[in-house]
Amino acid sequence: MVSDGPQLLEIPRIQDVRGNLSFLEYPSTLPFEPARSYWIYDIPTAKIRHGHAYYTQQEVIVALSGSFTVHTEHMGKIRSFRLSSPWTGLYIPPMTWRVIDEFSSNALPLVLSSGLYSEADYIREYELYKEISDCGHE
Repeated sequence: MVSDGPQLLEIPRIQDVRGNLSFLEYPSTLPFEPARSYWIYDIPTAKIRHGHAYYTQQEVIVALSGSFTVHTEHMGKIRSFRLSSPWTGLYIPPMTWRVIDEFSSNALPLVLSSGLYSEADYIREYELYKEISDCGHE
């Protein structure tokens, strides 16, 4: 997958009267081999998961339950994505600032990451992100 920025991914969905099934596999449905996964839960509906970006890691975010909005900034382009189904994922390439908010009461975001946790890969300050990303795209 060549990315011009964040983009929605269609996740396979097998529908059955006994219940539906979706899956993610590398390389057929994921643009990277996942090294880590985590999920966020018991989120108060008025809260915002404050932003960050990664220097090198990629992510795919899926709404396993409920809904939420992911706001992204990549190469100066700002976009918002409302995730509300387990068969749609959002691919986030490296050097993309993201903020998650507007959580429904039953929201359960699953995040698959291309790398193990590394504090050195995080950009946690928006001003630093802007400084770094502006330098690379002038």
